[in-house]
Amino acid sequence: MADRETEGRGGLTMAYLYRRGTVWWARISVNGKRLRISTGQEGEQAARQWAKAKEGTIISQGEAAALPRADRVRWEEARADLLTHYIATGDRDVTEVTPRLAHVDGYFHGRRLAGIGPADSTAYAKRRQEAGAANATINRELAVLGRALRLAYEHGKLARLPILRKLKEAPPRSGFFEADRYAAVRRHLDADAALACDVAYTFGWRMRSEVLCLEWRHVDLKIGILRLDMGSTKNEDGRVVYLTPALREAFAAQRERVRDLERKLGRIVPYVFPHFTGAKRQSIGLRHVRVLGERRKDFRGAWRTACRAAGCPGMLRHDFRRTAVRNLERSGVSRSVATKITGHKTEAVYRRYAIVSDQDLREAAVKLAGVHAGAQLGAQ
Repeated sequence: MADRETEGRGGLTMAYLYRRGTVWWARISVNGKRLRISTGQEGEQAARQWAKAKEGTIISQGEAAALPRADRVRWEEARADLLTHYIATGDRDVTEVTPRLAHVDGYFHGRRLAGIGPADSTAYAKRRQEAGAANATINRELAVLGRALRLAYEHGKLARLPILRKLKEAPPRSGFFEADRYAAVRRHLDADAALACDVAYTFGWRMRSEVLCLEWRHVDLKIGILRLDMGSTKNEDGRVVYLTPALREAFAAQRERVRDLERKLGRIVPYVFPHFTGAKRQSIGLRHVRVLGERRKDFRGAWRTACRAAGCPGMLRHDFRRTAVRNLERSGVSRSVATKITGHKTEAVYRRYAIVSDQDLREAAVKLAGVHAGAQLGAQ
């Protein structure tokens, strides 16, 4: 039996029924998509009744009702597809996405994708707020959810994309270092940590993932440049900066300290910021042992102590990025060059760090006072 295809409502075309083995199937076209769906019926009359009911469901509920698996695809499948996509394309770092997925997993575990809508994203945001999460954090998690849903839509596993509303985020943190405050903190740091902070203060580089990861192959003291390899930064771009005279001198002093350590250990130390104290080798069965000559991964405790001693507790090392951006702006460096130095991917992100300080406003008032005084003198 073959029924002629006829146009229905809402881009729906009911196709003919045909037998596959002992079961009748229906071929249906919805908005240009041709689908073959088993009626699950062995009798022709029962199959016709099923097809007629299916047509009514599609007209009332839309394309989702026509997709064979749309009502069965669950969040776990979309999550797996998302991670596979990120690994294959390299669009995002999986280690960065995984913590955000953990919170989304806890809420949407076992949920059908077709049933996730705006109300669910709002309820998720409310629960995360009650748990103490900031709106910016929740927005990043909702972005991961939205990307998974969009990918499912692209793969034909979701008929319609829900609208996920983002939350209003708090204004960006305005903390940064004035020169005298930074000098006060720096005095309470050892030479290694002070140099690492100098790099972050000058160029706005991220402390743990960019500064403390430096090796001597990234430093050229003859030319006076510092570089980061392609793929080693958050935005995957490489970076090259020229050292200021003060930094060049500080790196030369650091090189001598590392050479002294190499002579002590009898081997090459490739790291710019190694441990100068600690055990000579990793002890079996012990974790987080400071090993002499291995890379220094952080100095958060020393940083907090230095900030308290300098009378400015609570300052963050990430404030160096804002400080570097402000200093570049004050120095008249063009934004196209400044973003290459700091590693901001777009100017929009760079502008979030270009914060105006109270001191900037005071200096503007002084400049305006001078202009107004000149205008008054000219009028006399």
